[in-house]
Amino acid sequence: MSQGTKKMTKALKQVKKKIPPPPFLRTHIKAGEAVAAPPLGPSLGARNIQIGPFCKQFNEHTKDYKPGIPLPTVITLNPDRSVTIQTNKPPVSYYLRQAAGCRKGAIESHEVAGIVTLKHVYEIAKIKSADSCNRGKTLEEVCQSVIGTAHSIGIKVERSLDPKEYQEFLRNREVKLAEHEQKLEEIRQSKMLRL
Repeated sequence: MSQGTKKMTKALKQVKKKIPPPPFLRTHIKAGEAVAAPPLGPSLGARNIQIGPFCKQFNEHTKDYKPGIPLPTVITLNPDRSVTIQTNKPPVSYYLRQAAGCRKGAIESHEVAGIVTLKHVYEIAKIKSADSCNRGKTLEEVCQSVIGTAHSIGIKVERSLDPKEYQEFLRNREVKLAEHEQKLEEIRQSKMLRL
């Protein structure tokens, strides 16, 4: 590395240290499970937000939700050092996985992880249309967005669904997921042995 490049890198690092983080934070926090541990704690600490009171306030704010549901959250630091918390409904991918009955999306490209009907899409779109990011959209546009998200995580959208066939599909999918997780565990173990 040349001297000029080293000086430039050092100057950029100093400039980066001087830039304060913005007074807001967009993140996903599980309902009722806000804790001071990473990744939330350091993000709040960088913005000089008191972590303990924030976690207590957030958990109180989300007590009506089932614990563990991921909530898109916008945290704004006010000039008087107070905090404003705005939570939206859970992400579309969460609702789709719940409707399809699958715990994970597609592992490989072009794999079907689950199937939902158009009725599911409509119900999810009705729920998500209340979010602030969808206020200017029609219900049809929100439905198209839900269908796009479904395709991106490997969930197929159909007009109707046979429950018995789908139950068999889910059983086969669980077996495939278990095999995949076992392979991943074997890879992890082999890496640990190399160290």
